[in-house]
Amino acid sequence: MPPTAIATVWVSPFRAFGLAGVAYGVALIAAWTAAQAGLAAPIASSAATAGWHGHEMLFGFAGAIVCAIVLTALPGWAGTPELRGAPLAGLFALWLAARAGYWAQDALPPPAAAALACAPWAVLAALLAVQLARVAERTYLALFAVVAAILAAEALSLSGHAARGQATMIHALVVLYALAAGLFTPVFTGNHLRRVGRGDLPPVRMPLEVAAVASIVAYAALDLAGAPASVRGGAAYVAAALNAWRMARWRGWRVPGEPLLWTMHAGYAWLVVSLALAGLAAFGDAAAARAWLHAYTVGALGSMMIGLLTRVVLRHTGRPLVLPVPIVAAHGLVQIAALARVGAALAMDARPALVVAGVAWTLAFALYLASFGAYLVRPSLPRDPNPLADDSRAPPAAAEPSTAFDPKRGKPP
Repeated sequence: MPPTAIATVWVSPFRAFGLAGVAYGVALIAAWTAAQAGLAAPIASSAATAGWHGHEMLFGFAGAIVCAIVLTALPGWAGTPELRGAPLAGLFALWLAARAGYWAQDALPPPAAAALACAPWAVLAALLAVQLARVAERTYLALFAVVAAILAAEALSLSGHAARGQATMIHALVVLYALAAGLFTPVFTGNHLRRVGRGDLPPVRMPLEVAAVASIVAYAALDLAGAPASVRGGAAYVAAALNAWRMARWRGWRVPGEPLLWTMHAGYAWLVVSLALAGLAAFGDAAAARAWLHAYTVGALGSMMIGLLTRVVLRHTGRPLVLPVPIVAAHGLVQIAALARVGAALAMDARPALVVAGVAWTLAFALYLASFGAYLVRPSLPRDPNPLADDSRAPPAAAEPSTAFDPKRGKPP
């Protein structure tokens, strides 16, 4: 097959889902920011799509990036077959149909709209169930549970329980974030520190790893079950403390000059902040109740997405981890967006900060598209990327050995 753009985007999941997902997110936030600034009228929406900002940023934008990263990373880490060709195109078509169905749900029978919205997650769950059943490391089965929770969240959202559905989606993404960040951040950081001769990370403490993730699952369960405020608040504080301890052992202060690394540590710090704010919110702090969600979605998710999308594109297209200036700026703009959005939630007069947050976020991901969009539709360079490699200055032969992380030997997920 000739290396045309159409053929190339179906070679790996990060291409189609990364390109379309980021473009969709940029369009959504640009429209929302223009309305906040008074430059455009709010998007005309029916009662069914009145909550489009939250729903589509979660299930549309974030959902596409989850597919891009999980389906690209899983073959390298768990040894599952990579989704490509017609099956990948089919899953992507379902994601597109779900977006079209959401905006056109007034013209569709409710069962048809719900079926369109749930189809990509049902297919993804079935795909993961088949693939992960053959993986020796059973920890990866947590991915299936997360995707099943996303499927349930979408079903709730389209069945008259939008708030509960979005809350379920947020908690599912938080759990997935804790799992993914606990896998990628210490491995990439440790590889880099060893390579540049700046020491290593402390040995893994599995009880802490399990407790940190379990505390997030417990808080999610209590929140969705409507537990008493004191119980929910206490659980959020415990989760914040355990995950702060977990994060401190990754020694992020040793990589201040590496945007691909510090942005991942910054993202986890935002997760800890969001959990602490959720605890305050449970005890009646109105400002924290407005702020915790954006500390997670803009701060934690935004940081991890820009960091992993950058790394995935460079490594999986055979390019060294050399960041162009616009991408370095994009990493910084995500942090500005998070500070402004959380600040807007905490402040009384929030409109100027909302506009700053929207402009910074939109510009960050627009810079990503401008810098890496062409890479996503062009064939990879003739270089076999090592998903564990961390230093662009090292030649391919000097990449980190595979023993740096081996899930089959019982290392943490």
